[in-house]
Amino acid sequence: MDMQGGGFPAGDSTAAQHVRLAGGGMAAALAPAAVNHHRDDLLIGEVIDISGSDSRILIDSATIGQLSSSPDAAVAMAGQVGAQVKVRVGNVWLVASIRDQQLHERGEGLIVATIDFLGEGDEEKITGRIHNFRRGVTRYPIPGSQVYAATSNDLKQIYAADERAHVEVGTVYPTKDIRGSLYVDAMLGKHFALLGSTGTGKSTSAALILHKIRELAPQGHIVMIDPHGEYSAAFKGTGALFDVDNLAMPYWLMNFEEHCEVFVTSEGRDRQSDCDVLAKCLLQARQKNRMAEGMTKLTVDSPIPYLLSDLLNILTNEMGKLDKATSSRRSCASRARSRKCAPIRAIISCFRACSSPTRWPISSARFSACRRTGGRYRSSTCRACPATSPASSSRCCHA
Repeated sequence: MDMQGGGFPAGDSTAAQHVRLAGGGMAAALAPAAVNHHRDDLLIGEVIDISGSDSRILIDSATIGQLSSSPDAAVAMAGQVGAQVKVRVGNVWLVASIRDQQLHERGEGLIVATIDFLGEGDEEKITGRIHNFRRGVTRYPIPGSQVYAATSNDLKQIYAADERAHVEVGTVYPTKDIRGSLYVDAMLGKHFALLGSTGTGKSTSAALILHKIRELAPQGHIVMIDPHGEYSAAFKGTGALFDVDNLAMPYWLMNFEEHCEVFVTSEGRDRQSDCDVLAKCLLQARQKNRMAEGMTKLTVDSPIPYLLSDLLNILTNEMGKLDKATSSRRSCASRARSRKCAPIRAIISCFRACSSPTRWPISSARFSACRRTGGRYRSSTCRACPATSPASSSRCCHA
């Protein structure tokens, strides 16, 4: 196959140089680089193998060496790992990225490279440039198809953003003026990650993307979980910051484990008994809400609102069922019932000793144990403490 380019003067010594490719044909070396390259000037090799989404191409090292001095940054990078190349199939240009390289077994300045196809675009009839680029490949080249270096004009067509909402995140390497953009709807429609080593700008990129999304959709809501406090300064003026000092959530939003942490103070076997009683009564309290009517499976962890007064009444009724000793002379059975009532009395005592605000901070650090009631509550609202207890005290007077 002859890959000889055209447009060279007859006496040009550069044009007289040839390199032999795998197919046994000859390829003309390229003319001195220019910003507006003729298509034949960008010919760097040919396809030698096709398999699925990738392919192998044969590149002339002397050719890419001459292109390295081109003022066009994309052309100057031709043939290197990460550079884009294009292959013409009919009236469509296939665009691919070079993944890896190795010397050809025959040597002779030949390089075998693996490429991954990125997409395809139509060819402009007048200029021959790529336009209407789209991801994916519908047609594949055959072995022997010519491979060309992609220019900066090609990259502008490939990476140019249209009128859809997008976020500009930087420039496309190796160019300095082609902006790289992310379409917001496409990005948020799937899982994505920002990856990079320490100090490469992951946090900065995340803040930039979120700021741009907020500008494009001012009525939207973004929830960021920031355990290390990296983004508090970036969103101080545009968002609401919540931490352990100001985050207040409804008490009914606590799961069962958190309920036990707040209200159950016993240990060992007694703790398990107390938790069993609380689970039974908590489930009944949640079932009183209309929201529970349409649920096929309601558990103690279901986020269904309930009233603390309902839970207290249910606990009181449960204690009344067990504590029915009518005689001053207690039998073994009555003493057993009394022992069963003990955990319920402890929980009820805790509820009565605590205030009943509509919202409690879900933080075990805000609750302390009271020796008199055996329950946990916020220290400033202990009703079992004397009225003379200092309100500013950080601990209950019984602790």
